Amino acid sequence: MDTLELEHKGTIYSYADAYESTLQYFNGDDLAAKVWVSKYALKDSDGNIYERTPDDMHRRIASEIARIEANYPNALPENEVFDLIKNFKYIIPQGSPMTGIGNDFQIASLSNCFVIGNGTQSDSYGSIMKIDQEQVQLMKRRGGVGHDLSHIRPKGSAVKNSALTSTGLVPFMERYSNSTREVAQDGRRGALMLSVSINHPDSEDFVNAKLEQGKITGANISVRIDDEFMNAVVAKENYIQKYPIHSQNPKFEKEVKATELWDKIIHNAWKSAEPGILFWDTIIRESLPDCYADLGYETVSTNPCGEIPLCPYDSCRLLAVNLFSYVENPFTKKAKFNFELFKKHVGYAQRMMDDIIDLEIEKIDAILEKIESDPEGDEIKATERNLWISIRKKTIEGRRTGVGITAEGDMLAALNIQYGSKEGNEFSTLVHKTLALAAYRSSVEMARERGAFAIYDEKREKNNPFVQRIKDADPELFEDLQKFGRRNIALLTIAPTGSTSLMSQTTSGIEPVFLPVYKRRRKVNPNDQEVRVDFVDEVGDHWEEYIVFHHRFKQWMEVNGIDTERNYTQEEINKIIEQSPYYKATSNDVDWLSKVEMQGAIQKWVDHSISVTINIPNDATEELVNQLYIKAWEVGCKGVTVYRDGSRSGVLISNDEKKEESPASTAFPKKRPQILETDIVRFQNNKDKWIAFIGLIDKKPYEIFTGLADDEEGIALPRWVNDGVIIKNRDENGKSRYDFQFKNLRGYKTTIEGLSHKFNPEFWNYAKLISGTLRHGMPIENVVELINRLELDSESINNWKAGVARALKRYIADGTEAAGKCSNCSSDQVVYQEGCLICKNCGSSKCG
Repeated sequence: MDTLELEHKGTIYSYADAYESTLQYFNGDDLAAKVWVSKYALKDSDGNIYERTPDDMHRRIASEIARIEANYPNALPENEVFDLIKNFKYIIPQGSPMTGIGNDFQIASLSNCFVIGNGTQSDSYGSIMKIDQEQVQLMKRRGGVGHDLSHIRPKGSAVKNSALTSTGLVPFMERYSNSTREVAQDGRRGALMLSVSINHPDSEDFVNAKLEQGKITGANISVRIDDEFMNAVVAKENYIQKYPIHSQNPKFEKEVKATELWDKIIHNAWKSAEPGILFWDTIIRESLPDCYADLGYETVSTNPCGEIPLCPYDSCRLLAVNLFSYVENPFTKKAKFNFELFKKHVGYAQRMMDDIIDLEIEKIDAILEKIESDPEGDEIKATERNLWISIRKKTIEGRRTGVGITAEGDMLAALNIQYGSKEGNEFSTLVHKTLALAAYRSSVEMARERGAFAIYDEKREKNNPFVQRIKDADPELFEDLQKFGRRNIALLTIAPTGSTSLMSQTTSGIEPVFLPVYKRRRKVNPNDQEVRVDFVDEVGDHWEEYIVFHHRFKQWMEVNGIDTERNYTQEEINKIIEQSPYYKATSNDVDWLSKVEMQGAIQKWVDHSISVTINIPNDATEELVNQLYIKAWEVGCKGVTVYRDGSRSGVLISNDEKKEESPASTAFPKKRPQILETDIVRFQNNKDKWIAFIGLIDKKPYEIFTGLADDEEGIALPRWVNDGVIIKNRDENGKSRYDFQFKNLRGYKTTIEGLSHKFNPEFWNYAKLISGTLRHGMPIENVVELINRLELDSESINNWKAGVARALKRYIADGTEAAGKCSNCSSDQVVYQEGCLICKNCGSSKCG
């Protein structure tokens, strides 16, 4: 990420000082403290910390929002903004806004979500490469990106180049996925959503693309499903796929059995939680921005977690309202929800979101200035410059916002209402209806004070279902909307709030509690006195396990006079849970169909979409997934993800084999075969170019040779070479030698002799060590963890270490932990929520 070199006048705090102060701020919550210091405290490019506690961050944010407010009538003063956001109690800017507002050290966007695409729907190589470059440019600025592949011609179609026929979707999925995995900032890799229409003739290949180990590990995938296909599924009829999709005069048609394709989608979702489903006709039918489709606002895809459907080059910023904080007298018989305060604060939240748009425009201008000042020529900079110009135009013109919520599960529990019950669903729907009307009221008031979004036209929107709901629920608001317009083209979402919920110490987003009581691990030194060791992991680190109460469950215990300091047995804990409003209301035991109905009811009052996961047990059947998906379509959900417990923890193998293997079952031959198939992986660390030769058995890494490319100690290999074989030979002295052989452009075999002699001897020795762990079957994710923990002295060897880890990560199935354990802390408390794998032990998350 680009940084500004400037002298900061503020105090620099050590990590220890910031951590201890923040630990006190969070009342001893170690996880919340670590997440805030590592992710959100203001830092410069050297890692110096300029904020001691979240209070400093909230003052930074409040100051900037108040500065924008001063440009408009009835400005909110800084102290009032601070009171709304302090302590993560009421209003919480999410992710990029929290990190970026008032941060002069980074030239980065405040947007959480982007969608890109070609308005011409071109699938030329030029347009495909343009999208590839655009997604990388956005990811380096911290954004999550989505784009659709429905415009790419199907496999076997004629093309006017030397290839003669198209390769179809899958190779381009791999290209975009690999580009995503190359981009990382502070350990945060890029996030990508790839989508395609079910009407595309290659949609089955798209659905199956992630089944093979190591494929498309850098992207989430979702299928855009239309009502015609769903009706064909229900009626067991055939369905016509076309290219171009839904064309009246297609170049290509293909008739398929709808149920057969549907069953493959269901099977893959049951097996690996992907593909996700986007009910596309529902999305378009309900979309207010699509009332302006002919003006460039046609929705084409979603962001990586699916909560913001977007048109090309539009973006969105996220903010969450903490629902728990509006429950008065929580967990008592007098508990009630303060709707008046809630409506007032939602109005402020919408206003602050609009202010953040102005701050984002300033950030985009800084990015454009940075691009202009870069030393590269205009031809090289053209794609990045034009990208941000397009994003700037959409940001100013539509002023899209993403006001959402967190703590739905805790709000219901605090009101003594069971999550997933009929009463719970009805109350949640009322809360979200109230939120929608209050946010739209605020946007209309801002239109009166600040002006409506540039292309507002009430005639275009009058028949939109969402607008009609506003008319029925609040006729006065509807009249004012027609009279004044509104400030923002679309307003609402329910997004993932993983880190946010850790710091607000509540349940995440719309989800129920994961577990009210669970075990957590901390690493310990076994030589320390009075230390207890409960677990030793695969690489020899020692861990202590201890019981943690979910914060609000602990609050319920305190309200009800239950001792929170005692060491309880599991049986005692179970009895306590049975007495609580969290009983039968956790992620794994809520009524699944009821949760889908809840999502559909709430979706009626969310103009974007909802990121939510339906968690089902490991022994759940594919038929249950089928029922949940069809129910989601019937009740009006815009998208749905079903996660079967443990389904992303196995190593996925080729589709032809149709079976799942445990990573521990890998049985490599004891004697190294003379010839091994080999993948070539290229990457860059700092300014150094690196290359890795990865020997494979059954497409799994067996050995690795790696080092600097294109220098005296390295190896020069043509850029077009991506694979070959490693051959074990002996030199004239009888010593073992590893040669690499590949086919040149004329089809002849070219051999590079002695890989072991081409690299620095120190690299070679470590490579032998790592190859040894691979050959003995250590799971790839554990090998990567071992490499990352190597404590090496020189900068060059540490760069090499990072390169090896990056090369091997691509072979971890789905980019997730093959053993269902967190790669950061080895905990098995890894859960799938809101489209992300989240570790409840250390807070690390992986979306994609």
